[in-house]
Amino acid sequence: MSKRPLTLIAALVLAAGLTACGGEDETAADSPPVDNSNAVPCTYTEEGGAAKDADLPPDSAADDGDVPVTITASAGEVTATLDAAAAPCTVNSFTSLAGQGYFDGTPCHRLTTNPVFGVLQCGDPSGTGGGGPGYSFGDELTGEETYPAGTLAMANAGPDTNGSQFFMVYVDTQLSADYTVFGTIDPEGVQVVADLAADGVDGGGEDGPPATPVTIESVSVD
Repeated sequence: MSKRPLTLIAALVLAAGLTACGGEDETAADSPPVDNSNAVPCTYTEEGGAAKDADLPPDSAADDGDVPVTITASAGEVTATLDAAAAPCTVNSFTSLAGQGYFDGTPCHRLTTNPVFGVLQCGDPSGTGGGGPGYSFGDELTGEETYPAGTLAMANAGPDTNGSQFFMVYVDTQLSADYTVFGTIDPEGVQVVADLAADGVDGGGEDGPPATPVTIESVSVD
């Protein structure tokens, strides 16, 4: 599935560009469940062509509690709180990848700087916008999602195609409710992303690689 380019004409068109590509489904995940009394089942479907080797997450996840994380990047430190009640399987995947060092040394490949659409997209080790962890999983949506500054959400290539790519929102952003929200970023972290965005997009324009390259050095679950 190819990346769908983003054109800054209208919010619905913009929304279509928050893509992360993946391959065809092959086999279902078969990992041991997490020993947690508040666990919910999660399905992670294996795909070929992982951008970086990663094990499948556990096939069940806690469905309550806040999970603090720290994203240490070349641009600065971003602290966030993941919401396991709202998106248990997404949080389960993100923390699993973080624990495996999957995000370490990966670029944030995309920045948008439109006044009503400001995000930094990360999580693809290939830096192309088409890479992922070799598995996909379903959306966790209510249909009432909004994307104000400070939102942490998953990028996708259509329904139920989540992988490793995510985006950090630094201005109130107009999007259709198609992207799983799995956490919030602290105000200081939002400012780190906003400061990076102030340097603009490579080559000008409002959508593309950041003019100042940014790399995630590590993601830690605190």
